[in-house]
Amino acid sequence: MLEGMGRRTTGAVAGVLAGAVALGVAELAAAFVRPESAPVEAVGAGVVRLTPAAVKDFAIRTFGAYDKTALIVGILVLLVPIAALLGMLAARRRWIGMLGFAAFGLLGVVAAAVQPDAGPLDPVPSLVGAVVGLGTLGLLLRTPDPEITPEGYERRRFLALAGASVAAAALAGYGGRALQKARFAADRSRAAVRIPRAASPAPPVPAGADLRLPGLSPWRTGDADFYRVDTALTLPQVAAETWRLTVHGRVDHPVTLTYEELLKRPLIERDITLCCVSNPVGGPYIGNARWTGVRLADLLREAGVHPDADQIVSRSADGMTIGTPTAVVLDGRDAMLAVAMNGVPLPIKHGFPVRMLVPGLYGYVSACKWLVDLELTTFADYDAYWVPRGYSAQAPVKTESRIDTPRDGARRPAGRVAVAGVAWAQHKGISRVEVRVDDGPWRPARLAPVPTADTWRQWVYDWDATPGDHVLRVRATDSTGYTQTGAQADVAPNGATGWHSASVTVG
Repeated sequence: MLEGMGRRTTGAVAGVLAGAVALGVAELAAAFVRPESAPVEAVGAGVVRLTPAAVKDFAIRTFGAYDKTALIVGILVLLVPIAALLGMLAARRRWIGMLGFAAFGLLGVVAAAVQPDAGPLDPVPSLVGAVVGLGTLGLLLRTPDPEITPEGYERRRFLALAGASVAAAALAGYGGRALQKARFAADRSRAAVRIPRAASPAPPVPAGADLRLPGLSPWRTGDADFYRVDTALTLPQVAAETWRLTVHGRVDHPVTLTYEELLKRPLIERDITLCCVSNPVGGPYIGNARWTGVRLADLLREAGVHPDADQIVSRSADGMTIGTPTAVVLDGRDAMLAVAMNGVPLPIKHGFPVRMLVPGLYGYVSACKWLVDLELTTFADYDAYWVPRGYSAQAPVKTESRIDTPRDGARRPAGRVAVAGVAWAQHKGISRVEVRVDDGPWRPARLAPVPTADTWRQWVYDWDATPGDHVLRVRATDSTGYTQTGAQADVAPNGATGWHSASVTVG
């Protein structure tokens, strides 16, 4: 064993280095298969699939848009002590440590193989990484014959091998990531797309739709600020040139479309607000954008939907499934296969090349990104991804409202204070918003105009603020006459309810 280093320390260092080499080589191998086949991504995707809905909601509340980054970092942090322990075991009983190392390689192989969209080569990166990692561990722990080696040789040899292992892990890991991006990134394909002019332009946005008040969310959400909630650890990279959509199942005439064929169809352009079911009361997972796409109802009628097909199952390139009521898509609303967002081709993180949109439904039952397949079936025959995980099969967006300014915990001087925010009831529309100060009466807010009932609506209430601590609350009423309830409900199984509030100190 190394001079100045105990067997356990040597084993721990060797285990961590071998693990790093294994992951780096696996990333490099994944560049020749697909990014999702890398072991960390495959295991992470498996964790996402097996995570209970309550844990998923906690992760979104806690980490927000960084929930997937937190998962990847968590996996890597967990692997460090495990690799160190396996290295220590291998330093004492070589076969035990090697067997444990191989078991973790097998975990990556299985995780890659059982992904919903797995190909036959998906297990290969984990297998290659495990083999190289085992070889590295054996090489680092091999003890030269002390009778034929000069003094200090073993230490110099270990340090040289350790340095080489660090370099190999870094080069393979970063090189693999760079090669994955070069081979699979859809950026180049997206840059070449030219979206035709819409045959049915969006209705004009009335003057004053955006109140432009400090602290108030803009009426139209920019691409970079639009929320992203999905299960994809690695963004699916789908080139427009190879994209295909199949419409099949309970239809008279199955349809297959290329991206070029889709763009040749009449396009519609609409301002539509999307909301995630994971949005808590007053939460950020909602946004309003201008979408361009093909009317979905026209495509379904062309396929000839059977009368009993009450569910459309949309499938993503990464295997995600979303179930949408057929009747809702065919009831005249502007459900579409979107190809553009705010005047440009869909950003990759928002579903390039094609995603589905249905105004008035939460995203988990309507807004499939990276869309590649539409199957007409029934709710009795098929449960989409989130249904077995505790969410309702059908989920229209609930009438809700939010205070954007002043923020909870804000301080304001006494006098006139603008209390402002947004309210939404997609496909019904907002007819009234009211604000209450402490336990006083509900007072009407002024509503900004909107082009259609499918967008959120800004509102403002001029509050004569008096010194002291106050609680502001808001509620909305939609065009059907329904006023949102103050009863608090969690996001599961079909959307949060309750009045949003903000505590404000005046003076």
